[in-house]
Amino acid sequence: MTKVIGFHYTLKNDAGDVLDSSVGGDPMLYLADSGHILPALDQVMQALNVGDKKSVSLTVKEGYGEVNPALQMRAKLTQFPPGTDLKLGLQFQMNNDPDSPMLRIVNVQGEDVFLDGNHPLAGRALHFDVEITESREATADEISHGHAHGVGGHHH
Repeated sequence: MTKVIGFHYTLKNDAGDVLDSSVGGDPMLYLADSGHILPALDQVMQALNVGDKKSVSLTVKEGYGEVNPALQMRAKLTQFPPGTDLKLGLQFQMNNDPDSPMLRIVNVQGEDVFLDGNHPLAGRALHFDVEITESREATADEISHGHAHGVGGHHH
């Protein structure tokens, strides 16, 4: 049986700083074993029941992996279309190519734009506090589409 799991989460770093949270909003919904959340977190949550709360710590390897220096690069301002607002955190793909990695602007110094193709949480251990709000059998549509439907999931 393929399950849809609903949950609230709070994500913290090693220092205990909150990086993200769904608390106060709709719970997140996902299709178990779909690859839509980190596999190590998915495995833990599949063993929980509605109402269960658990703290889950993931190593760098279980999270988004080590920072890959080959995905960090420098470009020149002149390589961007004129009028582009180069804000820190701006994400884009080179040449609008869907097969190229997603790049993020991490710094702008003079004529140099520093880019990073690593996930923003690469190189970090991740600490989740989760609460399971829903656990049900996935519908045939959800299984065929590869994702959960409804509030907190995907809508068509």
